Amino acid sequence: MTLVNIFGLAFLAVFLILIIYYATGDRKLALTNFREIKAFSTLRRAVGLALEAGSRIHLSIGRGNVIGPQSAIGFQSLSILNRINQFTAPSDRPTITSSGEGAWMVLSQDTMRSTSQAVDAPFDQTQGRLTGLTPFPFAAGALDITLNEEVATNVLVGNFGGELALITEAGERGGILNIGGTDNIPGQAIMFTATHEPLIGEEVFAGGAYMGAGDTHIASLRAQDILRWVLIVIVLVGAALKLIGVL
Repeated sequence: MTLVNIFGLAFLAVFLILIIYYATGDRKLALTNFREIKAFSTLRRAVGLALEAGSRIHLSIGRGNVIGPQSAIGFQSLSILNRINQFTAPSDRPTITSSGEGAWMVLSQDTMRSTSQAVDAPFDQTQGRLTGLTPFPFAAGALDITLNEEVATNVLVGNFGGELALITEAGERGGILNIGGTDNIPGQAIMFTATHEPLIGEEVFAGGAYMGAGDTHIASLRAQDILRWVLIVIVLVGAALKLIGVL
């Protein structure tokens, strides 16, 4: 095992210990010490307005693979879906999801089924849809939902490429609020210019905490803040040692 692998495992172990520390015991977890992320504030208001107006939220998970680095943002999207569906499931127009990967379709259906049961609301499997397995068929299916399902807000959190421009353009033409973030670099450029409230960089991974998905999500943010400062110190110390010739 290389030194890099040992450092990586140690870093992961410390991260997990910090999460457990902040998520358990009598420590009060709240978002009062975190900065406001406008996209999530707007999303919370959009959910309330959708309920009042009898319109619908469309959440798209994108096309990322469930196994691999792309899974991180997909599971973050499911955390956001879990919270949104807790409010919209009892309404006449519950949340609809779109995805470009069969596993995400199944996971989104399972997420909505569990939250619907928790609030004693009906669930229809057609609320979680596989709209296409390649970029443009996926976008075409998401367009159909956006334009024909009384959608008021598009929540685009997942792995997206250039096809994202088609979805956001349809939302813009339909007067639909577009909110989202992605881990795909070209997709981030489109998201920044074509959505009303883009999530920049790591902001997208704070979705669970800012949407109130549970103490574990807030504990994760606290652990990230601590380790971020640890990494900054390590980099600065390493730079200083290199400068004076120790390394």
